[in-house]
This record gives sequence, C-alpha cells and structure tokens, in this order.
Amino acid sequence: MQVSTSHIHSAFNYTGAKYRLLPQLIPLFPAKSEYTNFIDLFAGGGSVAINIQSNYKIYMNDVEKHIIEVFQLFKEIAYDDLLTRINHMITDYQLSDTKTYGYEYYGVNSSIGVSKYNKPRFLKLREDYNTNVFSTTDRIIAFYLLTVYGFNNQVRFNSNGEYNLPVGKRDFNINMKRKLQKFHQTLNLKEFVFSYKDFREFNHLENNDFIYADPPYRITTASYNENGNWSLKDDMDLFEYLDKADKIGIKFALSNVTVHNGRENTELLDWATKYNTNKLNFNYNNSNYQSKAKKTITEEVLITNY
Repeated sequence: MQVSTSHIHSAFNYTGAKYRLLPQLIPLFPAKSEYTNFIDLFAGGGSVAINIQSNYKIYMNDVEKHIIEVFQLFKEIAYDDLLTRINHMITDYQLSDTKTYGYEYYGVNSSIGVSKYNKPRFLKLREDYNTNVFSTTDRIIAFYLLTVYGFNNQVRFNSNGEYNLPVGKRDFNINMKRKLQKFHQTLNLKEFVFSYKDFREFNHLENNDFIYADPPYRITTASYNENGNWSLKDDMDLFEYLDKADKIGIKFALSNVTVHNGRENTELLDWATKYNTNKLNFNYNNSNYQSKAKKTITEEVLITNY
C-alpha cells in the first residue's frame, strides 16, 4: 500500500497506529468546513489527530495517561530543549546512540539490534522510572525513552502500575529523531486540547463536532487489549455513546474490524446496520512472502453516520 509522504508519523512506534491507513481514512472524513472541533476519542500514538486539518480545536483523548502527558510536554517545551534532555538521559544511562555512532560501534548491525548492549542500562532506567526518582519533566522523558528502547515499542504496566516490558532491539535512532522533530513541529502549529479520560467520561461535545473513535478491537489480540481489557460491555457502551452523539447532530467515524482470524464481531455488525460501513484495505494480501496471516481474513472497516 502506498503511503503518502505528506502524512506525519507519530513520535511513538505505537501498536495499532493508523498511519498506514491514513490515505484511506482521511478522504472518508468530512471536510473541515463541515464540523467544528475534531475529537480523537482514543488517540493512541496520535497518528490521526496530528494529520487532521481543523479550523478549531483538535481534542486528543486517551485513557492511557502516560501517552497524553508526553504530548502535553511536547506542546510545552521547545524542540531543542526537548532533544537536549533526551540526549542527556541517553548519555546518563549509557544507552546506545546509533544516530551518532552507528551500529558498528556496538559490534552489531541493524538486523541484530542493540538489545544485548542496552539490557542492563534499560533495566536501570526502568527501575528508576518505577521507583519515581525523576522530576516531573524527566519522568515523562524517561517514559518516552522506555517506549523507544522497549520491546516492540509497546506500552504496558503491571497491576502495581510499574512499566514492565523488557528491552527491545532499537534505540533513539535517526529515524526516531526525524519523527519526533516533525511531530513536535506539527503539534505546535495547531490548537490541541489534551485529556486522559475514559470515553464514557468525555463530555466536551458540541453540536457539529466530529468524533473519530479507534477503540481496542475486541476480537483481536494486541498489547493494549491483553487479558480481555476491552470487553463486550465496552463495545456496547461505545455504541450507545455514538448513538447519543448522532442524535444531537455530531458526525462520527468508528474504526473497527468485523472479522478477524475466524471470529466475527456480530454485535458490531448488528449495530452498524443503521449507519454506513466502508471497507478498508489493510490486510496481508499485498505481502510478497508466505505467511499464515495471508491465509486468514481480517476485515477492517470505518463506520460513519454521514
């Protein structure tokens, strides 16, 4: 699938990010003249909200407070200051810095990655983060770096509220630096409003707003939906929330999957009959290698009330 180079990457390599779907999603959204505020109800890594053109406010909401705190910091701090703080923390913990030294400096290549070198250093950063030794700003930066250096760039906390992912094979490389710079620049060109509320508590709704909802997909498995963290009740509550928005003149678009790996979301299919369903092309059919994933069917859709 061709991805437009005009779209902005998230500063996070976020699981479930919609970057690759933007060329299909954005043309299906209303024109900016057709709504007032844009509300990203499950903002995640911000790939959708950062690429929206709005005449008014862009709300970035997500129940994951740590992600929203990063966005708030990026909005408040100058890029040069942010980059200096990031580099200082990398240096202080002696984490790898392939953007400066390359992979050969650490005796590895890009394919092998730097997990072996970083493991004890990453664990020290993780321990310090979990024991709260940082100032507020440095704690947010430490969290950002944990996601950058962590396994598959995921966000996961245990029942005690401790970040508990192991080290990954990548670092704050030149690609991540470029993503951060462009994301930070764009974040500061528009009027964003940040919140970390459960969607049921998000009530900053006005007539003619536009809601984009990209919740965890109940019938799939991902780090953000482990152990059934998103349930049938959550789905049904979200459907009711969007129904109420529809009744007061608010446009909405809901991303979800109707079928995945032999499972069907019958409740979603039943609810969606009163709205419009747009099928999206985001599968493994274009892969040029053999994969079990190619033998399964995933139908991703955008359900709209306009």
